[in-house]
Amino acid sequence: MRITKSLMKKTATMVLASMMMLGVAINMQSCEPAEETVELGYVLWDCANASTHVMAALIEDELGKNVNLTSVDAGPMWMGIARGDFDGMVTAWLPGTHAAYWEQTQDDVENLGANLDGARIGLVVPEYVTANSIDELNYYIDEFGGDITGIDPGAGIMAATEEAIEEYDLDYNLLSGSDAAMTAALERAIDREEWIIVTGWTPHWKFASYGLRYLEDPKLVFGDAEHIATIVTPDLQERHPDVYHLLDNFYWTPEQIGVVMGYIEEGMDPMDAARTWIADNRQVVNNWLP
Repeated sequence: MRITKSLMKKTATMVLASMMMLGVAINMQSCEPAEETVELGYVLWDCANASTHVMAALIEDELGKNVNLTSVDAGPMWMGIARGDFDGMVTAWLPGTHAAYWEQTQDDVENLGANLDGARIGLVVPEYVTANSIDELNYYIDEFGGDITGIDPGAGIMAATEEAIEEYDLDYNLLSGSDAAMTAALERAIDREEWIIVTGWTPHWKFASYGLRYLEDPKLVFGDAEHIATIVTPDLQERHPDVYHLLDNFYWTPEQIGVVMGYIEEGMDPMDAARTWIADNRQVVNNWLP
């Protein structure tokens, strides 16, 4: 058989077409795992670390999907869900702490409601401190060194503390850092029985580990009791109905999340802590699952 240029051209075209079809097929197969990956955003707060890893463990172990966890500040977390970068989060503090973020994104996200009630924020001191109220703090500037130890600057509690400094006309500086840095400073001060004010919230393991209390807030700058809500992208139910169902049903108590936070604080890997708690609380977890 004589191979002509025409035949060579036709053969090359057929091979190229076959390779393209094979490439499409391979590409489609390689995309399948990505379609089954759930993106969760969270802030590196102890409560968020605990709840997010419990959800991640259930999505992986019970629903058979991959989970990608991304830690960000509060603002990027909200905006990430509004843009579709994240599928959801389980650490929205409402109605007060994250009110500004909710107002900015509410048209582009879906609120599945509370996953924990009884949350609270405010200024916290060790029990041995004699100051009782925020409006007394200017009398104790020397004892406290004129500082309030805070966390990451994008957190809602930091904005509320700045407002409290203004409302109560406090001569104090708000120090930003991280949750870990704040608790480390708190532990050092308690070990030395020094006076310290920190930004605090419930639930948090530090209340079980140290003798702490909230300062009274007569002007209610920090608001009343709040809840922690689950926020997802509007199309999550269509793309991942089983994940949507799990996140929609997710609800636990401050005591339950406190156990997971305690495991992590004691040095357990967050995912191991989540799986340990899940194994010990199957009856609770089964009510969340699809």
